[in-house]
Amino acid sequence: MVRRVLLASPRGFCAGVERAVDTVERALSLYGAPVYVRKQIVHNKHVVDDLERRGAIFVDSVHDVPRDATLVFSAHGVSPAVRDAAAGRRLNTIDATCPLVTKVHTQARRYADAGYAIAFIGHAGHEEVEGTFGEAPDATVLVESVDDARRVDLPRDRPLAYITQTTLSIDETREIVDVLRARYPGIVAPAKEDICYATSNRQWAVKELLDEVELLLVIGSRNSSNSKRLVEVAHALGVASHLVDDVSEIEESWLEGVETVGVTSGASAPERLVRDLCEWFRARGVTDVSEFSSAFEDVVFRLPVELRRAQRSSAAA
Repeated sequence: MVRRVLLASPRGFCAGVERAVDTVERALSLYGAPVYVRKQIVHNKHVVDDLERRGAIFVDSVHDVPRDATLVFSAHGVSPAVRDAAAGRRLNTIDATCPLVTKVHTQARRYADAGYAIAFIGHAGHEEVEGTFGEAPDATVLVESVDDARRVDLPRDRPLAYITQTTLSIDETREIVDVLRARYPGIVAPAKEDICYATSNRQWAVKELLDEVELLLVIGSRNSSNSKRLVEVAHALGVASHLVDDVSEIEESWLEGVETVGVTSGASAPERLVRDLCEWFRARGVTDVSEFSSAFEDVVFRLPVELRRAQRSSAAA
């Protein structure tokens, strides 16, 4: 019988997600509905559904957006080809790309311009990977796993560098980098680690929590890379873990023989989903629901420059 619930901290929204969601909300207030968003603004079903109710329309391609309409690029970033296509349709674009993803894009361009071949550590098909890869497609090779790192054939006649997706597993990425460095001793690392502070903090928080719990519940959507990594962290350390979109997906059988449950949420999951889960446990007689803190976050990103300019113009009118 569950007697205690421990809440990992930090958890939930990161600064990049806060900025992206706020961007769509403010664009709706400034321009009125509809405001179009390329792909999901962040990888969370509840966030997307809420913004749709407010008047946001999510599209797969800029070609699905009427000419001259307002389009927000998601937090995961886009390739130069997508930007060009949007310009060709005379769209009023607002770039909500997370600044930490933008940093990786900039690194890719700089390495390519300097003649480097780039090993890009990431997961194929993820929007962040597609956007970053598009910055330097001729210079970049995708490396998804340790096996890939062992097999990849990087040129020996050019300087080499690696960059990474921002939402990866810290431990798995370290293993991949170790293999690349062993095979290519001269490979250059980013000046600062690409895995974002929020991804790192949430993984460390889970690691510190796991000694206290028999089960970890991670709130996040199936397409959220950083949420899936939290489940993997628990599994790697021998603790049962499940990814749930919300409390409706919890199966009572998971709780059999469990006294202490850990709870965390991915960087794109709203805190209200954690509150709902806590109330679900309280309704089943659990009175000990407490925070288990490991780090404090105070990072804030400014709104996209296009939106700030539009807001100033609107205020001055």
